[in-house]
Parts: sequence; C-alpha cells; structure tokens
Amino acid sequence: MTEAKLQFIVDEIERLQQENLFINIRTIESPADGWMVVDGKRVLNFCTNNYLGLANHPRLREAAKKAIDRWGVGPAAVRTIAGTTSLHVELERRLAAFKGVEDALYVQSGFNANQAAIPPLVGKGDVIFSDRLNHASIIDGCRLSGAKIVVYEHCDAEDAEAKIREHLPNYRRGLLVTDGVFSMDGDIAPLDRLYEVAEKYGVLTMVDDAHGEGVLGRGGRGIVDHFDLHGKFDVEIGTLSKAFGVVGGVIAGKKLIVDYIRQKARPFLFSSATTPADTAACLAAVDLLEESEDRVNRLWENARYLRQGMQELGFDTGHSQTPILPIMLGDAGLAKRFSRLLFENGVFAMSIGFPTVPRGQARIRVMNTAAHSKEDLDFGLEVFAKVGRELGVIGK
Repeated sequence: MTEAKLQFIVDEIERLQQENLFINIRTIESPADGWMVVDGKRVLNFCTNNYLGLANHPRLREAAKKAIDRWGVGPAAVRTIAGTTSLHVELERRLAAFKGVEDALYVQSGFNANQAAIPPLVGKGDVIFSDRLNHASIIDGCRLSGAKIVVYEHCDAEDAEAKIREHLPNYRRGLLVTDGVFSMDGDIAPLDRLYEVAEKYGVLTMVDDAHGEGVLGRGGRGIVDHFDLHGKFDVEIGTLSKAFGVVGGVIAGKKLIVDYIRQKARPFLFSSATTPADTAACLAAVDLLEESEDRVNRLWENARYLRQGMQELGFDTGHSQTPILPIMLGDAGLAKRFSRLLFENGVFAMSIGFPTVPRGQARIRVMNTAAHSKEDLDFGLEVFAKVGRELGVIGK
C-alpha cells in the first residue's frame, strides 16, 4: 500500500498515463550515429541532435582518449579554484575565434549556460522580454534572476517592441532573450529585427544558439553569423552537445560581459569543471568545422530532401526552416502510437507532447543528420509512409 504522503505521486503518474503524456525512456546500446541499437533493436536514428554526425567521429574519440592519458578522467574541482586546465582556456579561445566574438566561457551544459548568464545580467527591479516559445532553460534562467518576465508573441518583433515600450520605463534595465532556432518547430527567430528593436530602446540582447551552431551561418558559425550581426548582439549562448557532438555549453560575446559572468555565474562558480575528455573532443570538433563545410552542406541537402519527401507524402511539416522537421499529429495518443509503430518498423523517432509543446500540438520530431545517406532517408520515408497510411494520417 502506498504511504499517504506519496499518494500525490501515484495520482499524477496515473493522470500522465491516461493523457498519454507519460514518458517511456528507451535505452541506447550503441554510439549516436545514423543507425543505432536501441532496446536491442537496430534502427535508423531520426532522434538525436547529432546534426553533423560528429558524436562518433574517430578524431573526436581519439582526442578524448589522449586527453584521458594526459589529464585523467575528472577535474576534481570547480573552474575558479583548481579546475581550469589549459584545455579549457584553449577551447574558449578557439570558440571565440570560430564565432567571431571577443571572448567565450565554456560551462557544463547548454542548460547551465542559460542559468549562468541571465541572473548576473538582470535581477529584481529589471525586466526580461522573452519569446513565448523559448526553451525551458531560458525560462528557468529568467525565473532564477528574480526579474519581471514579460512574454512577447513568438517571433514577433512588433509585439516585442510594443511590450518594451509599455514596460521598460517602469524598470531599471531590460534584457531581450530568444532562442535562435526553436527546437520543436525548427523555425528561426527574426534576429535582425529583434536587434533593431532592442537597440532602439537600449535593451540588452541575448540569443540561445543551441540549434544554430553547426547548422546556420558560414560553416556552421551560427545565427549571429547568419544575420551578419557580429559585434552587435551582447550574449550568445551555445551548446557543444548537438552539432559539436560532445557535451557542454558556451557563453560568448563581448569580453566585458563574459568576464563579468565569470565572476557572478553560480553554475560556473559552484559546479565542477567539464572533463578533459569532453573538452578535448570539443576542440577536435572545432577543428573539423574550421577545416571544411562539407558536413554542414550535406546536412542541409539531407534536410531539403527529407522535407520534400514528407510533404509529397502528405505530412504536415509545420513551419520549419531548418533540419528540425516536425511531423504534426495533434493528438498525444496518436503521436505515441505513431512513434511505437515507427520503431517496430526500424525507425527511431520519438513522440513529443505537452509540456514540451502546447496541448493539441503533439508531433514526431524528425532529426536527420549529415551521417545519413540518401538510402537511409529513402528507408525512413518508406516507413513513415507505411505507418502514416496505417494510422490514417495520410491517404492511401
């Protein structure tokens, strides 16, 4: 019998199951790549964020192994006490050069990067202007700051200006923050217009480029490069766990701001440094991106091919402008059944439902990568067609 004090957990789990919102976690049994072994089954991987296919790249693996031989497996300290190695310093220098900014700070994750950057910049007496569909890490960072949060409509620069004009006079200073590429819909923030609005009113600017780095811009240099806003946006947040194939986050931008965040950011000050293996592998990823644009070009070729194929089959692919391809289904139960049948037929693509996306907007999020061949994509399209017809999502 469940203890009375834990009954609320039982009730909530039952509710999640009844509403098809309970998350069933699959187990990965191979490296992230174009094909993977998942729950004992070899499947086509349309699920990870391994945009450029670097997560299992030989050069990254070798760099990680060499780093362990020289530096050991763990840092055993926070960066500000005894955890900053020359590897960290070199990676920050290289990331700053790659992104065309004055300075960069490497932290443990992209989620941590947002929690680290926002509270030092704004607090009680300040106001944050945040896109309605910003990532949970941005939302949590905003909440931690204690600043007033004003939400503007998704990708709507005119509404952002209206909200700034209305609220900014009542506060000490303001911060406009947006995702660059929105991870569930695959659309791109109008960064150029948002910058013009923020500059007009003297508001700090911050963009989370987690899904833009390695994808947008020259050779994957990100959304600021895509819009040619170098030196204008105050803070760029990134992650090394998606296109770079490893783990970690980056806070990049003006040196004055990055130096200030080094002094103030609690996740940086109170959490152990990233491991030597991870840091060295990230450096190897930067090397590969600087050497060639082939992987980025292949990613976009695959994205165009797969989007066209899905649309020709009759699937609703939403408003995506990037390799993130949502297959819109609406009902959470339908999305779960769709994902399960895909898996049974050899394709790994998870369903996404509330609260990750709004109610009534459940979907299968397809993440194709540079690791996929045209034959892989054709196989994926065949399976989607089969399952879509079986469930009545597309016509016969």
